[in-house]
Amino acid sequence: MFNTARKVLLALLFAGLAGPLFAADLPEPVVEEAPPPAVYEQPAEVGGWYIRGDIDYHKSTVRGIDYMTYTVDPCNCTVTPGSQSFDFGKLKGGFSLGAGVGYKINDHFRTDLTADYWFKSNFNGQTTGTAGGSPVIVTSAESSKMSALLLLANAYADLGTYHGITPYVGAGIGGAHVKWDTVYDPTPGATETNPGRSSWRFAYALMAGASYCLTDKIILDAGYRFSHIQGGRMFDWNVGSSGPGFDRGINTHEVRGGLRYQFGGNNGCAAPVVAYQPEPEPIYTK
Repeated sequence: MFNTARKVLLALLFAGLAGPLFAADLPEPVVEEAPPPAVYEQPAEVGGWYIRGDIDYHKSTVRGIDYMTYTVDPCNCTVTPGSQSFDFGKLKGGFSLGAGVGYKINDHFRTDLTADYWFKSNFNGQTTGTAGGSPVIVTSAESSKMSALLLLANAYADLGTYHGITPYVGAGIGGAHVKWDTVYDPTPGATETNPGRSSWRFAYALMAGASYCLTDKIILDAGYRFSHIQGGRMFDWNVGSSGPGFDRGINTHEVRGGLRYQFGGNNGCAAPVVAYQPEPEPIYTK
């Protein structure tokens, strides 16, 4: 019996000593740190005030020019005028500068007020008629210059952003101050002149283009604009000449480029920023 108890005691002692020895030979678990998910702080809600500046090249078309023929001052209302039309009238291309202030309401809608000054464009035309009661048909060249200030209230629909480019369409309504210089016959020796007129007229515009974020504040804008200016008085009557004259309206095609600067709110260009990076949680692997 004592032999049996002694054997059991020896076995227990051996197990107690051998356990730590075997455990020392086992590999320890390796701790790997998984990258934690970043927590992003979204920029402020899209919207805010902006200013803009534009430059363009435009080509205008006069839809037609009518004029009256008087033998005396047209203020004498007992005289019945006869209406005639220019054979043709053409405006050459020109440049304009524009500026405006607007507000971006959300990702898809913005509005602005713009003012564009059209520098003078050369005008060339021709009339055919009789002179001094003579039955002889006379052809006369006509020259002048036209400039305008176009004021518009505009609304735009941004159609989504694709690879950093945001296409848009828009429309505007407002008025234009059109100024015609003196209309004269450029033929050497000719003395016929008519004083040009200036007046405010109704105008509207249709736009399409695209914008691109240069920075989180500055946006490049390029596009096309069609504008129509209502017809009005072009020139007055003058002694020894016909008149007054009226253009039937001016259609203009513009290629535009410019910059928008958002000085309030968010223009949609700002990227999310990391607001908080949590401590990594350990992951144990065998």
